[in-house]
Amino acid sequence: MMAQFQQDNGKLDLTPKRFNMWLIIFSSFMFFAALTSGFIVYIGGKGHALKLTLPKEFLYSTVIIVLSSVTMFMASRAAKAVQFGKQRTMLWVTFGLGLAFFAMQFYAWYVLAFQMHQFLVNPNASISFIYVFSVMHLLHILAGLVLIINSLVSSYRNKPQVINLFRMEMTSIFWHFVDIIWIYLYVFLLLNQN
Repeated sequence: MMAQFQQDNGKLDLTPKRFNMWLIIFSSFMFFAALTSGFIVYIGGKGHALKLTLPKEFLYSTVIIVLSSVTMFMASRAAKAVQFGKQRTMLWVTFGLGLAFFAMQFYAWYVLAFQMHQFLVNPNASISFIYVFSVMHLLHILAGLVLIINSLVSSYRNKPQVINLFRMEMTSIFWHFVDIIWIYLYVFLLLNQN
């Protein structure tokens, strides 16, 4: 395992892995920009607005995801301060908040479909964009949860601190990115809801 991080001179070279993370983030950003651009073109070209008020569960999701960013920040600081117990606790809390976000998104879909009668397949396809935005975002949340588990495993297995910090850095960057993307999507939908 350690060999994948080593160069010939015995030092760790994590630069390619950092670069890969930034490529993933950039391509994800471009993907969500394309989705929202598609939505703008669709509602502009055919005059289809959402014509609904977003369920309050999306606001609750936003609060949950912001809280998870705070706990991820606390986990990163604890890792840098070599406070492994606090790091693990904050990672577990972040993981739990990620699961809570997942559950709230599913509940928001339930409200959309069965209380507001706005199903995925809808004569107004702009409603379908809500589902597409949240499904694509949930896939990114799932990837973030996997990264959190990876950081937890590293912490519990007493990996060298440089590897622990690297995994925390990558997890934190990705998790904050996913949080920012949700806030962007939520504000975007709020501005286009009526």
